[in-house]
Amino acid sequence: MAAPEVLDRIPLLSGVPRTVELLPGGLTNHNYKVTVPSGCYVARVWASDGSLLAIDRDAEHANSIAAAAAGVGAPVHDYRPGLGVLVVGFLPGRTFTEADLLDSANLPRVARACRRLHAGPRFVRDFDMFEVQQRYLAIVRERGFRLPEGYLDFMPTVAQIQKCLAVRDEGTVPCNNDLLPGNILDDGERIWLIDYEYSGNNDACFELGNIWSESDLPLGHLEELVTAYYGRRLRHKIARARLLGLMSKYGWTLWASIQDGANESIDFDFWSWGMEKYERAVSEFTGSGLVALMDEAARAD
Repeated sequence: MAAPEVLDRIPLLSGVPRTVELLPGGLTNHNYKVTVPSGCYVARVWASDGSLLAIDRDAEHANSIAAAAAGVGAPVHDYRPGLGVLVVGFLPGRTFTEADLLDSANLPRVARACRRLHAGPRFVRDFDMFEVQQRYLAIVRERGFRLPEGYLDFMPTVAQIQKCLAVRDEGTVPCNNDLLPGNILDDGERIWLIDYEYSGNNDACFELGNIWSESDLPLGHLEELVTAYYGRRLRHKIARARLLGLMSKYGWTLWASIQDGANESIDFDFWSWGMEKYERAVSEFTGSGLVALMDEAARAD
């Protein structure tokens, strides 16, 4: 169904006059800025049902409401699963770029937004990259999708990392789990976090490590981000975020493999996107400091 036809079936967005603008970004949604007499909204129209990627649209809706209640997400105005649409308020502001995250002055602001989200209402599901990676791997093997060379060689190390992180496990908090620069908005005063497709209760250090990983930030920036989040420098938390950032790269590599094999209609080079992450993961898996990093994550400061 074309976007105008979908919007016509949503009373909030069917007002006249109406302007519709396709927003950039989004691979599993098409996002439209819709302006009608009652206000300005964003209609997130599903590009796929997301089932292969473990996207739960009902959970996305519920968690978006929770993020709005926490004061860090856009208000939710309508949800029409039959039409494949989630309608949220339009947040005026500028979308972050990697350059914004390279600016150290922004890291405490991002940390504050994460703390606000993490202190908010619990989400309706959990997200654990170790489990997600295993689920993605099963799909890749069952469907015969491409697997990067040597990918399975690192599975024993992954098991060691998971065991080491269990030593100082402090539970989970509601996390976005997908804070690419494009999912961070700056209105000039505060930071907003958008897009809750992969949201779920998770280790706070995954959120921080994923931010670092997704934008390929220098290690010093991760240390600043983690320190700003916790209010003091904690060696074991920095190590934990680094290890979970590594798992982010390793797990999202398979997300790209699934997209590469299943979404021929989307004009995007998923394989190259995933291989870039995988190559960075390999350099960390094979680096000389991984054992020491696991030791740091398991020890008290």
